[in-house]
Amino acid sequence: MRTDSSPGTLPARDHLPAGDAGTPVLDVVIPVYNEEKDLPPCVRRLHEHLARTFPYAFRITIADNASTDTTPLVAARLAAEIPEVGTVRLELKGRGRALRTVWSASDAPVLAYMDVDLSTDLNALLPLVAPLISGHSDLAIGSRLARASRVVRGPKREFISRAYNLILRGSLQARFSDAQCGFKAIRRDVAQALLPLVEDTGWFFDTELLVLAERAGLRIHEVPVDWVDDPDSTVHIVRTATEDLKGVWRVGRALATGSLPLDRLARPFGDDPRDRELTDVPHGLARQLVGFCVVGGLSTLFYLLLYSAFRQAVGPQTANALALLVSAVANTAANRRLTFGVRGRGGAVRHQAQGLVVFGIGLALTSGSLAALNAAGDSPAHSTELAVLIAANLAATVLRFLLFRAWVFPDRTEPGPLPTATAPTPSPTATAPTQPPPPYAWPHQAPTHPHGTEATTRLHAAEATTRLHAAETTDATARPRPARPYSTDPGDTR
Repeated sequence: MRTDSSPGTLPARDHLPAGDAGTPVLDVVIPVYNEEKDLPPCVRRLHEHLARTFPYAFRITIADNASTDTTPLVAARLAAEIPEVGTVRLELKGRGRALRTVWSASDAPVLAYMDVDLSTDLNALLPLVAPLISGHSDLAIGSRLARASRVVRGPKREFISRAYNLILRGSLQARFSDAQCGFKAIRRDVAQALLPLVEDTGWFFDTELLVLAERAGLRIHEVPVDWVDDPDSTVHIVRTATEDLKGVWRVGRALATGSLPLDRLARPFGDDPRDRELTDVPHGLARQLVGFCVVGGLSTLFYLLLYSAFRQAVGPQTANALALLVSAVANTAANRRLTFGVRGRGGAVRHQAQGLVVFGIGLALTSGSLAALNAAGDSPAHSTELAVLIAANLAATVLRFLLFRAWVFPDRTEPGPLPTATAPTPSPTATAPTQPPPPYAWPHQAPTHPHGTEATTRLHAAEATTRLHAAETTDATARPRPARPYSTDPGDTR
């Protein structure tokens, strides 16, 4: 697990602007390995769906994971035929490696991926990316295990999928329902911070991404999907399950040892509504209630012990008054220091005097309760007296807290004047908009991969076919265009 990256504070979520028609908002990656037959119908169907239903510009990127068949040629022809389609060639296998490479270089604000088998119904695509476009969520996943999902698959894969997610819940305390569905999306700013922390380059990539995002406190949106199993999937179940379990162990160990800087991967203060100060709720009320309850419980126990001791020598009324007086002084002193945070001797005498007034209210309640008990019957049992006193003290507790907070220990801090917002003086440096990175780096500008340099081939739509025929390993480049969120992982057998 890499620990040499400092992700920093994420920018505040905001609704993405519509932008120009030619600027892609969504980049959908289709990772493929030897998918020469399934790739053309998948890309054409996805492109038709996006062109018909998606309100923003999009790009579809084919990420070829070192295929050994004619998949690179098929991808190049599709890129030459459809303007919104581009292709990227990687000389090393691994779905996670393909997603990391394309997502790291993409200029689209929303990144997604889907499986080439189109197991997930494309109607879930817009609901998947809408929360990311609106600024509501950081990541979005399709879930085959949600109650509203409609899934058609065999019992073997159903069992494996549910067992795997139970393992994630039990070992990593994951709260998302489906880690393996190949239908996910992420905001680019979040991906830039999360990707350096993700080590896996294979099938465990998106599970690790989700676990880290959840532990960092990011918001994950789940979309129920209609999903039909692909019977021709070539994924090796046993090998994939073994690698996933190794990944669970590695991530769990890193989280347990605190070797991941997830505390630095957070939203700015104020982006979370829990950061906001509520004017109708006094500051520190929850903490003061906890402190008051703890002090009150100890004071009640102290009071009952004193009452039992005094009762051996005097009558019930006198024993009650003495026990309540001593416990009231101790209660006021403890609440003054522990509950309301008053330090020093200043005002201590006044606080004790006001506390005695509150004590008088408690004395009236408890004494009245004892008088009523004695009037109801002669010589009540000692246990009955204690029960009545406990009930009377509970009734007086709420009033005691309110009096302590509003009268004895009021919050006298005056809020300062609100700062006056002044418009900053525009400067050439401050006002110049940051130029977005190019959609895809050329070979000599390829991003550095955490595991080392990876050979990637960029295929330009107009030149891809010619260059691929010349040499399969020749560096050709293509500038893909708008794409759409992913659907399901091609060949995901889980």
